Amino acid sequence: MDDAQPIRRVSALDVFLAFLVQGLTAFGGPAAHLGYFRREFVERRGWLSDAAYADLMALCHFLPGPASSQMGMAIGMRQAGLAGALAAFAGFTAPAAAAMIAFAMFKPSLVGLYGDGWLHGLHAAAAAVVAQAVVQMARTLAVGPIKAGLAMGAAVGLFLVQGPVAQVATLVAGGLFGMALLRDTPAQLPPDDAPVMVDRQSALIALGLFVVLLVGLPILASVLANPGLGLASVFYRTGSLVFGGGHVVLPLLEREIVDRRWLDESTFLAGYGVVQALPGPLFSFAAYVGAAQRYGPDGIAGGLIALLSIFLPSLLLVTGVLPFWDRLKREGWARGVIAGVGATVVGVLAATLWNPVLMIAVRQPADWALVLAAFVFLQVAKLPPWLVVIGFAVATGVLLP
Repeated sequence: MDDAQPIRRVSALDVFLAFLVQGLTAFGGPAAHLGYFRREFVERRGWLSDAAYADLMALCHFLPGPASSQMGMAIGMRQAGLAGALAAFAGFTAPAAAAMIAFAMFKPSLVGLYGDGWLHGLHAAAAAVVAQAVVQMARTLAVGPIKAGLAMGAAVGLFLVQGPVAQVATLVAGGLFGMALLRDTPAQLPPDDAPVMVDRQSALIALGLFVVLLVGLPILASVLANPGLGLASVFYRTGSLVFGGGHVVLPLLEREIVDRRWLDESTFLAGYGVVQALPGPLFSFAAYVGAAQRYGPDGIAGGLIALLSIFLPSLLLVTGVLPFWDRLKREGWARGVIAGVGATVVGVLAATLWNPVLMIAVRQPADWALVLAAFVFLQVAKLPPWLVVIGFAVATGVLLP
């Protein structure tokens, strides 16, 4: 699309229908989603220019949360305001979320009918997917001695000291080191056609609400002894702290959910394997965890609480940061923080790959070959994750009933 062409504006319903198509067809994870979005909304529909798309993509990589879902919210907000952002989220997320809630509810029946051999295939494929994510993220986020050191330090530290507090402390430390040592990360200039999508008053309200919920939800849940609020606070906190894309939600949720014994590790990892085979955002995994956990409301109610809670921080942050983005990204300290955190999350994910992912997937020496085969199909043969996940589940389901 020529940047000089006028930018089209559409209704919230148009936004919902456009993103519903993406939610039904966008396989391959966050990086692939961003490619699909550009082809659909820049090249085919002409909703925004290449420069504006790149600017929004930089913003979404700067913020914690799922980059592709935030990108959808930002595009929807640009086209139809807050209603457009909500419509983009609903359209892109609903298909995978519905499938994950259904899997959580019917998984016991599936195990009864077909045995649990197929679960072993899901575990092996999930381990390979996480290993591939570590490799790919390291190539982009941990390049150079400083970033590589941050990644390795985070991995070793979390191998020795585990738990959600240790993970948060690791991310904070990565940001501080980045602010001190990575200030020379290149800045980007804003595109000429980037409109002001949110007024500053609304942005400040959104940022204030983000902080109030982050601090207040766990306090309110504790005071009221309300399991529903407790569930919401865990997923809201996770959505507020996930830097580095959809795969990083795995270690944060594992520490929050499995360590509290709300869900066993095998069931947790099985859902993570299934979400790889679906289109749409990887964060729809939260709907599965919310529906399957044993602490608060489960089933459909638990799935919806978890889903909305984990995505709400992204909506508030996109709304709150947009008016200040052009000034913020020129600051060296801000670019350093995000570079440092980006390198650190590689180490966080590497630590999780070892424990619990490989600890669950590898039950005997021969299972190493199974994980390695899945990794080769993904990394060398370049097969899509959904095909590898389905293939390994079916193969082990037949061979290991």
